[in-house]
Amino acid sequence: QEDLEALIAEFQSLDAKKTQVIESSCPPPSPRLNGSLSAHPEKDELILFGGEYFNGQKTYLYNDLYVYNIRKNSWSKVEIPNPPPRRCAHQAAVVPTAGGQLWLFGGEFASPSGEQFYHYKDLWVLHLATKTWEQIKASGGPSGRSGHRMVACKRQLIIFGGFHESARDYIYYNDVYAFNLDSFTWSKLAPSGIGPAPRSGCQMATNPEGSIIIYGGYSKQRIKKDVDKGTLHMFLLKVEGAGKEEDKWAWSRLNPSGVKPTPRSGFSVAIGPNNRSLLFGGVHDEEEEESIEGDFFNDIYFYDLGKNRWFPGQLKGPKSEKRKRRRGRQAEAEDAGDEEVEKQLSEAPVEIVKEVVAEDGTVMTIKQVISGPAEEKGRSESEEEEEDGALGQQVEPCPRSNAMLAVKHGVLYVYGGMFEVGDRQFTLSDLYSIDLHKMEEWKVLVEMDPKAQEWLEESESDEEEDDKEGAEGGEEEEESSEEESEGEGEEEQHPSVQLDESHADYLSRTEQYWIKLARSNMGPDAKEKKVVKVAYAMAKTFYEDSV
Repeated sequence: QEDLEALIAEFQSLDAKKTQVIESSCPPPSPRLNGSLSAHPEKDELILFGGEYFNGQKTYLYNDLYVYNIRKNSWSKVEIPNPPPRRCAHQAAVVPTAGGQLWLFGGEFASPSGEQFYHYKDLWVLHLATKTWEQIKASGGPSGRSGHRMVACKRQLIIFGGFHESARDYIYYNDVYAFNLDSFTWSKLAPSGIGPAPRSGCQMATNPEGSIIIYGGYSKQRIKKDVDKGTLHMFLLKVEGAGKEEDKWAWSRLNPSGVKPTPRSGFSVAIGPNNRSLLFGGVHDEEEEESIEGDFFNDIYFYDLGKNRWFPGQLKGPKSEKRKRRRGRQAEAEDAGDEEVEKQLSEAPVEIVKEVVAEDGTVMTIKQVISGPAEEKGRSESEEEEEDGALGQQVEPCPRSNAMLAVKHGVLYVYGGMFEVGDRQFTLSDLYSIDLHKMEEWKVLVEMDPKAQEWLEESESDEEEDDKEGAEGGEEEEESSEEESEGEGEEEQHPSVQLDESHADYLSRTEQYWIKLARSNMGPDAKEKKVVKVAYAMAKTFYEDSV
């Protein structure tokens, strides 16, 4: 714990050297998961903060702030003095006050080995109009935690659940706190009724009347070798006597109709248009004899808060003008009968199973659910299918968990996340969007080739796969971020030391490059620890020669 606090303090002292706001255009952010992506309340922008990345040996935590310009499809990095310390699995909520405020609570910092955790209990606000960070110090708030959920509800931030993990033990929470955005005070709520079991990673959404929905989430139980067990419940937390100071809160159990999501954890959530909450992706761990196999998802489920009803989001495919003309009224009637289409599609889904084979022979199964009826309609008009660019070849985000979501103008944006093949983790930095009103097709805004990523415990010959992928993957790897080597592959020219850059910063930024170089010199049989030791020595020598 003390070591982690010292490490956090060291990072903060480096951040404290920043004295002015610097905004610069940049390539898309590096791969990460468990960050926060938020829609700016006034501008056509998305705000990305924090997150984590694991390369097989080392865990990296971030406190970078990136802004995505929706209209220009471009990224910029915004360096603001005194930001919150590096973290992941925190929560962010946007309120429209004073040109927009991004509120941030909790999260965790992990040691580079990924074996020790520090859980934050701090509250911050980013004033979007003035580009300033402010830490709000108010007593009586939640204990340190990550994996909790936070929503803005009227003039309050409501926080529920989460977990705290130490070297010896872990605890999951089901407590509820409110932070008043006018008086800047915390209060612990004591709702009547039977509440949800302790959990983290649930779905939490608020409706216009001020009721709050809690769904799903997971908690670990020691019964089965620390296996995460997904709990699937639906609760409604509602206010009685709204507007009075002595607001009373009560839990009540909901039994929604419709097609519920299949069991999963690690899903991502957002509020969509038409009073609908949505969840995307996630993973379902199936325990085999001595291993855990994860089924990853890339589907969307909507929950209609007004009708208390679930339904799966089904892609309708782009409609060509020719098809509309030829089918005339029939097409119009189909577009109008939106609810009917949802019902039809949910009744006859077709499951497609894909298998991805890793270098070590591990097989990962990816299940996707494609709507049966939509496929049938498409296939019955073969000429038009060709003109439409073949419905079956539409792009979509690969299945993943722990992605970052935001909705702006009815469009859902999905950024990053991760999936696993055997013991290897692939962390993503791609960006996709889909219009939730039309539900026609996914659009790729930033591509990446996950196989181009270096993994420091596995053999590195994904070359056959890489050849098929074309140039995008290589490009992505090249500009993935300052955190990773800037000269990857250019072995004669080492990454140069930047002005006033400390040895620690230089090593953090270029570590991947030196490890790759050391491995190429030492051969494939060299032990990983020795490779890293040699890499660090080479980096240190080059740094000292350059300074």
